[in-house]
Amino acid sequence: MSANDIVDSGIELPRMASVQPLNDFVLKVRWAEGPRRGREDLVDVSPAIFSYKVYRPLRDEELFMKGKIAEDGDVVAWGTSDLVMSADTIQSLAQESWTPSEFVAFLERNKLTQVSAAALLGRSRRQIANYVTRGPIPRVVALACYGFESLRRDKFLDGNGGINAQPPKVHTGPAPAPTEPPRSPVEPARQRQRA
Repeated sequence: MSANDIVDSGIELPRMASVQPLNDFVLKVRWAEGPRRGREDLVDVSPAIFSYKVYRPLRDEELFMKGKIAEDGDVVAWGTSDLVMSADTIQSLAQESWTPSEFVAFLERNKLTQVSAAALLGRSRRQIANYVTRGPIPRVVALACYGFESLRRDKFLDGNGGINAQPPKVHTGPAPAPTEPPRSPVEPARQRQRA
C-alpha cells in the first residue's frame, strides 16, 4: 500500500444538503449522504456550543444565525473565520435527539406502555404522553433509551423488560488470605481520643 492509497472503511460519511440556523441554537439540517440520507432534522447543537471553548463565540445568537453550509456539505461555517462545526458532530447530536415518532418506535420495539416507560425513565406518565405527542424529547431521555436497548442487546435484561434473576457470572481467583485482622474505621478515632 502506498501513501496515496485510499482505504474505504465501509462507513458512509455524513454530508449535509442544506442547513438553516433557527432560534435557541437549533439547526434545520437536510442530509444528502450518510446514515440519515434524505432526512430533515431539527438538531439542537447547544450541547456542543456550551461545552467546548472553540464554539464560545456561537453563544451570541446573532452570530449563530449567520451559519452557512460549506466545504460541499462537510461543515457549517460562521463568518470568514475558522469557526466550523463538522457534519459528524451535527450527526452525532442529531442521533441523540429524537422526534415523537422515534420515541413511539422505541416504545413499540421494546413493548413498553407509557406507564412502564415512565417508571423506566424516571419521568411522569404525563411527560411520556408529551414526548409521544408533541416532543421535544430531551437529550438525556434519548440517551437513556439507547442505554436501555444496549443493555437488552447485551442480555442483562430479559425479553419481558424485567431484570434477570441471574446476573452475568464473573470468574475470579481465590481471595488472598488476610495478613492482619480487619480494623474498624472507628478504631483510629478511639486511639486519638485516648491520647
